Amino acid sequence: MNVNEAIEYIHSVCWKGTVPGLSRTQELLAKMGNPEKKLKFIHIAGTNGKGSTAAMSASILQQAGYKVGLYTSPYIYRFHERMQVNGVEISDEDLAAVTEYVRPLAQSMAESPTEFELVCCIAFEYFLRQNCDIVVLEVGMGGTWDATNVIETPEVAVITNIGLDHTDVLGSTLEEIAATKAGIFKNNGQAVIYRGIPSVEKVFEDICAERNVQLKKADFDSLNLISHGLEGQTFDCGNRKALQLPLLGVHQLKNAAVVLSIMDTLMEKGWKITEDHIREGLRVARWPGRFDIVGRDPLFIIDGGHNPQCIEALVVNIRDYLKDKKVIALTGVLADKDYADMYKPVMSYVQEFVCVTPPNPRKLEAAELASHLMSVGAKATACDSIEEGVRKARQLAGDSGVVLCFGSLYTIGSIKEALDQL
Repeated sequence: MNVNEAIEYIHSVCWKGTVPGLSRTQELLAKMGNPEKKLKFIHIAGTNGKGSTAAMSASILQQAGYKVGLYTSPYIYRFHERMQVNGVEISDEDLAAVTEYVRPLAQSMAESPTEFELVCCIAFEYFLRQNCDIVVLEVGMGGTWDATNVIETPEVAVITNIGLDHTDVLGSTLEEIAATKAGIFKNNGQAVIYRGIPSVEKVFEDICAERNVQLKKADFDSLNLISHGLEGQTFDCGNRKALQLPLLGVHQLKNAAVVLSIMDTLMEKGWKITEDHIREGLRVARWPGRFDIVGRDPLFIIDGGHNPQCIEALVVNIRDYLKDKKVIALTGVLADKDYADMYKPVMSYVQEFVCVTPPNPRKLEAAELASHLMSVGAKATACDSIEEGVRKARQLAGDSGVVLCFGSLYTIGSIKEALDQL
């Protein structure tokens, strides 16, 4: 099996949408000798900020000299991003070899695993073969019934910012969604949460009390932004002064505060992490596709914002970093998103929208999006291809403007590819 055959097999698995239950994942892992039971984890759930929190945590642990696995989803540019060790994506050879090992075991099951379940199992096996000291494991969706939740009590379970997303599966209120995500809290474990509204925090507190979980709440009160620019930001948090972070946005400072609480928890448990490791790990942390500058002349920024909370954060970043600049939005969206509400907050900051069609079966056609935007008073153009969209947006921005890409994670890879070819 070569890498193309491996990825083709993974994508061809009988996809059943989100099917609750961990039994398929547990059965497949048992056939594999339970690699997940031989690994240590930081387990991260949440609506927004999971990936950034995971990336910062992995960066610090790597600075501390540990061999660190990082499992994230979805990927931005290519499948291999989902499994990394010390910042290096899984190789073609390793992805093919592990998939070839897992495939006959999966095919021997009476009920086929979903694609996500299969990928989780491949990742666990890969991280074990790489002898990882610790794996930073991002939940796919929810918590209780997510395939990653087959692991035993992690070193620390983390919940980032909670919002109303996937309400058809996770619950219709923030409290219901919080309870689902808190399914990753295991008996006698440690937990860290992003601060939220009191009713959501109470959900976490009650579940932690019930399961004898020690709970830390990220320290937002002592966060102090010292300076920020397009190259990064400098901030204080508690006794830690003048920390540097290349990730942009006030929300990333809150994610960093969560990471600092994760590190405090690990240090209390005996992990050898120093303040220098923390400082350097934050300074060099990278997480692509989140208000990410990928081009200059004109400034070209890619952001994975695709739900109301992401768009709120995006608006703050526009105000903080792009003040007085001509902003051209290069955007595409999935048809099942509430795109009417999603675009409202950015309307007054964007001079013109260039609409493209995401390469996804759930796509909203560019012409339909442009028509909607024009119906609510915006200036909008529909493009027949993403390549055409990139050219058009750069042309409209001119040398001094900004092209800002957002709306769907599924457009980002194609946009970056088109930009690189220009």
